[in-house]
Formats: sequence, structure tokens, C-alpha cells
Amino acid sequence: MKILVTGGAGFIGSHVVDQFIEAGHDVVVVDNLSTGREKNLNPKARFYRVDIRDPELRKVFEIEKPEVVDHHAAQMNVRRSVADPLYDADVNVRGSVHLLELCREYGVRKIIYISSGGAVYGEPVYLPCDEEHPVRPLCPYGLTKYAFELYLYIYQQNYGIDYTVFRYPNVYGPRQDPLGEAGVIAIFTGQMLRGEPVTIYGTGDQVRDYVHVYDCARANLLALESGSGRVYNLGSGKGTTVNELFQRLKAITGYSGMPNYAPAKLGETFKIYLNAQRAKEELGWVPTISLEEGLRNTVEYTKQSEIL
Repeated sequence: MKILVTGGAGFIGSHVVDQFIEAGHDVVVVDNLSTGREKNLNPKARFYRVDIRDPELRKVFEIEKPEVVDHHAAQMNVRRSVADPLYDADVNVRGSVHLLELCREYGVRKIIYISSGGAVYGEPVYLPCDEEHPVRPLCPYGLTKYAFELYLYIYQQNYGIDYTVFRYPNVYGPRQDPLGEAGVIAIFTGQMLRGEPVTIYGTGDQVRDYVHVYDCARANLLALESGSGRVYNLGSGKGTTVNELFQRLKAITGYSGMPNYAPAKLGETFKIYLNAQRAKEELGWVPTISLEEGLRNTVEYTKQSEIL
């Protein structure tokens, strides 16, 4: 089938594109390259450098007429969402609704949408969080990601557009930018391999759920024909502290330094990990790459990457 992937030059989106193409699908990529990179693009995908807010996006739909849209493009930085909530809403709500309107107009059958399991729930009432956990985000990013989940429900009810929502955990792995603002594993890995100081914001006792990008990308492939009108957490069901991550990466990279500690950042949840039982039961999805294996894989990739 023909699938349009927004954000398909990005860290996660490019892995999704790869898996769609390996499965034999015809893939179109839309990305404004604000954080994505051309080197991430699969050469078998057709690429349009377009922002999802841009009226030029209509031309892509006119030319390609996709059957499915996989929506990864987003403002995904929690800290930026706190500092500039107008920009966050402009991309994640206005841009996404613009995309949704084109899906309605051009007869898209289904949308696979990437939400955030790490941000929509806020500070958990219980752990691990399942999909029925109250939604109480602490940052504009979590709010805007959840808002579009509700738009999808409305458009399914009113126009019959099918959808599946994935609430991602903290995703890590090859192609994540170690010089970027998001992704503590990539940032620590890059700093350690360059022999630079490493800063932990807060006490380091913050807990997150880390899943390798390959496993998250694989879920998108499963959703092409399953998960109608459903929301799924992707996660390992267990948490890892930032201090533990530091020690694991220190051992793998041979880093000799100790971390510096700085004040915690506004809007960030202290402790979160996700129950993915629904994805297991309904999609047959479970993570297959252990944290230790994934960390070693990420370090090896970063050693060989020109980013260093």
C-alpha cells in the first residue's frame, strides 16, 4: 500500500520508513528537516521537503494520494514546549489538524499517530501506567500530543477515518542526535565518547521507560491492519533511573568522569514507566531488544557516526 510518513527523515520516523519499505510498501516522506536529516532517508522513499503547516502539503496529497498516513512529525522537545507553548501548539495541534483535514479531503483510509506515553499521563497515580490511567500532563507538549488524539476520535466518528495511536516511551537507538535536546541516552553517549562533562538535571533518581527504536518502529508495521480506533502504550513495563543509565553507559564507553548535577527542568515527570499489555494482547507486540543490548548497539553506532 502507499504510506505517507511525516517526519520520515527523523530519528524514529526514518526507522519506520525502513520497515515499511522492507515489507514491500510504497513510501512517501514529508519532513521539513528542522530536526530530521537527509542522510536518514531511505533511497527507495520519495521525499518532499514540506512542513506539515505549509499549504504546499496539499500538493503532496494531490500527487501521491496515500492510503495510510503515519504521523511522526512534531515539536517533541518538552523544555521548548514550556518555553514557547505557542510554537508547540502551532506545530502539534494546528499542523496536525491541517494534515488531518487533507486526509479527510483525499480519502486517506487510516492514520497511525505517535503520541507520548512519557508526557500525557503526568506524574503517575500508579505504575506502570496503562491506557486507562488519568491524563494529566505537566507540560504543553504532553497536552498538545493528547489533544490530537481527541481530534482523531472526532474525525473517525464524523468522517470514518480509521486510526491507531501509539504512546511511545523514551525511545533510543541509532540515528538519535547526541547533540540534540532530547534523548538522554544519545546525549550521554556522545558526551562520554568525546570525553566531555556529563550533566544530570535533578537528582538522577528520575525514572523512565526505555525502548529501542527498532521495537517501536515495528509496532507501526503491525498497526497497518490492526488496532482500529485504539490507543496503545509501548513500553517495557519497568523503569530505569538516570543515575543507572549513567553507570551503564560509563561501563560500556569506558568513560572515566563523574556526573555534574544541575537543577531539574520544569515540566518533566519524575517517574514514569508503561504497561504495554494491550499491545501484546491485541497486536502481538513486545519489546525484543534488552536495555543492555540496545545501549551497546547505540554506543557502537555513535562511535561510527560522523556526528562525533
